[in-house]
Amino acid sequence: MEIPNEVLSILEKLKKSGFEAYIVGGCVRDYLRGEKPSDWDITTNAKPEEILKIFKKSYYDNKFFTVTVLTQSEDPTLREVEITTFRKEGKYSDKRHPDKVEFAKTLKEDLSRRDFTINAMAIDVFDGKIKIVDPFLGREDLRKKIIRAVGDPKERFLEDPLRMLRAVRFLVTLGEGWQIEEKTALAIKENSSSITYISFERIRDEFLKIINCQRAKDGIEFLREFGLLKYFLIELEECYGVSQNKHHIFDCWEHSLRSLDFAAKNNFPECVRLAALFHDIGKPRTKRGEGPDATFYGHEVVGAKMTEKIMRRLKFKKEMIDKVVTLVRWHLFYYNPGEVKESAVRRLIKKVGLENMEYLIQLRMADRVGSGVKKAEPYKLRHLKYMIEKVSRDPISPKMLKIKGDDVMRVLEIGPSPKVGQALIILLKEVMEDPKKNERDYLIEELKKMKEMKEEDFLKKAFEAKKWLEEIEQKRDEMTKKKYWVF
Repeated sequence: MEIPNEVLSILEKLKKSGFEAYIVGGCVRDYLRGEKPSDWDITTNAKPEEILKIFKKSYYDNKFFTVTVLTQSEDPTLREVEITTFRKEGKYSDKRHPDKVEFAKTLKEDLSRRDFTINAMAIDVFDGKIKIVDPFLGREDLRKKIIRAVGDPKERFLEDPLRMLRAVRFLVTLGEGWQIEEKTALAIKENSSSITYISFERIRDEFLKIINCQRAKDGIEFLREFGLLKYFLIELEECYGVSQNKHHIFDCWEHSLRSLDFAAKNNFPECVRLAALFHDIGKPRTKRGEGPDATFYGHEVVGAKMTEKIMRRLKFKKEMIDKVVTLVRWHLFYYNPGEVKESAVRRLIKKVGLENMEYLIQLRMADRVGSGVKKAEPYKLRHLKYMIEKVSRDPISPKMLKIKGDDVMRVLEIGPSPKVGQALIILLKEVMEDPKKNERDYLIEELKKMKEMKEEDFLKKAFEAKKWLEEIEQKRDEMTKKKYWVF
């Protein structure tokens, strides 16, 4: 992994101006892991106003001594590089923001305020050579795959409780085999309640980073084990240990996490992952009885209402709330080939929305695997996909023509009768064979020719056209069936 020229250029300009300059933060961690950083950060002893003088294409609009330099790079991760003056932070009286932010004198003082040792390293580039500045032994923790707080973990978490969620997020996003250091883990458990000081927007963002990673299932389990989940998703934790009935192998908690795991491992979109996690969230509150005959009547309705409440609390956008709530509400849809008719499929599409039908099927697949079923997409679901496409596509119909029945009656000088439909069928066959003929003037001329035809010739042509169109529709249906491997 090479350090981008855009970053090297910024470091060089700062140093030529007489200042210290280092690459810092998560990009150093990713660089050492051989991963491409999502962004690059630089720290320096230059003050913001001094940075602005060095870089003409830059701006400064915050209270944290951070200047953003515009690079015009083709790489979107390098178009904006943040340069922050060495800083130290005062106490966090409100557990959200430092009471004051002050300039620090040294790099070590700046690194000491960071969350974890693996994020508290810096890179110094001098004469083309790279030196790792590592006062808190983060490189060793990186090698051993250990997440360790910088200094006293309790102090770090009380400064900003969101760091506890970040610890869990790093645990599941950095790869397999990572652990949280013992004292750091204990501090999370002992101070988990302080997460309530954090805004729901910040909690939501960290929660989604966990949901959207491959190890989402492990992440949710860690949130519960560390005592964090109950402070922002108590409804989900209510599922823990709630047994189900004879139709399920796993309890509500394990089932929900396994459903999420399938969605994550198959790279399903965020809305499906959330729905997979929440789809049975109403079961603990609707459970009646115990053992193999326990029931959960109406849990999908209750669950949809609970999901909406949760997502509103976490400040999700309305579009995402509506989508996930809809998936939870209708996840129990019934479908059986040969038993459920086209009209029922159309009603389901109307309730769910055509744009959400693929998500609903993905949710059903996750639900099945979460229940211990090995086959995620059985014949029934493939057949449903076929039916959805069949009833949703535009039918071959005279409505496609650029003339109407009134035009036929006027040209043929007839009243409402079967002949109107027959004439339109004849014209539709012509247009299907050559779409360029679907022009009003041409079709009117064809109607005039029909007016001069003998009745038996007209009926014969109408019959042949109808039969031809039926064959086209049948072939189209056969192709759709082959697409989904149904018969």
